[in-house]
Amino acid sequence: MTPTTTAVDFETEPVLTPAGHRLLDAASTLFYDRGIRAVGVDLIAEEAGTTKKTLYDCFGSKDALVALYLRRRAIRWQAFLGSRLDDSGTEDAAERIRLVFAATEAWHESRDRGCAFINAYAEVGGANDPAVVVIRAEKRWMHDLFRRLAREAGIADSETTGNLLHLIYEGALVQATAGGDRDAITRAREAVADMVGR
Repeated sequence: MTPTTTAVDFETEPVLTPAGHRLLDAASTLFYDRGIRAVGVDLIAEEAGTTKKTLYDCFGSKDALVALYLRRRAIRWQAFLGSRLDDSGTEDAAERIRLVFAATEAWHESRDRGCAFINAYAEVGGANDPAVVVIRAEKRWMHDLFRRLAREAGIADSETTGNLLHLIYEGALVQATAGGDRDAITRAREAVADMVGR
């Protein structure tokens, strides 16, 4: 069965007990810093100051915890991006496209392992894993955002342009980490500024 992109709530943060929040916070840091497969439930429970039983009581499985970590990360990234776009005060859609890349640069300044969704897919992709549903939904959300911004900018063939913007964005994320090119997102922003400025 292929995971789909349906039924992922990116609107609301998960409601958890205090122990659940500690576990999710600990897991989020560990999964991002060390990788999903390298981190066991015993370590997560220890870092959260709780027990493995509490982890299973709160989340049911490590796979469910991974999916929730990614869902919460998507919610926070989307809120961060939305606030950057809103705070800019600009209604110019071409400028808003450029701002997506500027926000991405700012987001990754303190996140040196790159895109959590790409990293997670490298570890769990291809498996029938609940994390894949969240990863694909987040990538679809960004894809849809670029297509909408291209339409709002009045760009001819906005669907194709939105697709291309998304490819540039994803390529820059991969190149910035797997390619070891710390300037990839900056160069992508400059290329996009040229492209949407025409």
